[in-house]
Amino acid sequence: MNAPAAAPPRISLAEEYAASGVGPVLQELDDELVGLAPVKQRIREIAALLLVDRVRAKFGLSTEAPTLHMSFTGNPGTGKTTVANRMAQILHRLGYVRRGHLVSVTRDDLVGQYIGHTAPKTKEVLKKAMGGVLFIDEAYYLYRQENERDYGQEAIEILLQVMENARDDLVVILAGYADRMDRFFQSNPGFRSRVAHHIDFPDYADDDLLAIGETMLGRLHYRLDDGARAALREYIPLRRTQPLFANARSIRNALDRARLRQANRLLAEGDVELTLERLATLTEADIRASRVFRQSEGVGS
Repeated sequence: MNAPAAAPPRISLAEEYAASGVGPVLQELDDELVGLAPVKQRIREIAALLLVDRVRAKFGLSTEAPTLHMSFTGNPGTGKTTVANRMAQILHRLGYVRRGHLVSVTRDDLVGQYIGHTAPKTKEVLKKAMGGVLFIDEAYYLYRQENERDYGQEAIEILLQVMENARDDLVVILAGYADRMDRFFQSNPGFRSRVAHHIDFPDYADDDLLAIGETMLGRLHYRLDDGARAALREYIPLRRTQPLFANARSIRNALDRARLRQANRLLAEGDVELTLERLATLTEADIRASRVFRQSEGVGS
């Protein structure tokens, strides 16, 4: 008499999720970045796919490593590098890369200036990135089609080969402005066919930037008083209309300058007793001294 077939194993997906350690990384992403709900949702979906694939393998179901190369498009200061860092950690905790580190580069790190210089530079960067994530910012500068003597095409060919042959040991994230990345993919179809996930990072709303600014200050043990908060709320839309606006990066720079003004103000006040409250508080004057307000009134522009 034949023995009854063994019952298939039962696996709790919730327990697998908890054991993977991915949850805290996703929570850190939520804590670090205000807004960006569509971006966070896409990252959670990718994490869920990888987790389910890992469980499928335990059931003996055939699986193959999914293509995980990505494109992050959006304006500066929208959180692309932060998300790339967290993505590297997620991939490592789910066993899809060995080390989980992020190597961030631009064209200058990959493309040489003379014959025979590009291949060694590109291969050295790839060697450092293996087992983790390679983040290429402003990737569309890799190849300058208008320059016949540009060596970027050599770097692109090496990258494409490694993206295909070592995709189980390296994830490449290409980043930059959306319109330029579209043109880049049109002129380099090899990249488009290898990039499975295209994630757009929208600009932050004004209220989001205010919340981001207060979070940044909180990490440094500073706070805004009511007048400073109202002034920063006015500052944000004014700064948005000016050149080189970079979302959260511009807010960080503005607050760094406000801290400089606060320090200078405290020093100028001389022997007035310093309290923890005074040291930690930025006032309306610290914010409104910005030239952004003067330029909006037609002064100093």
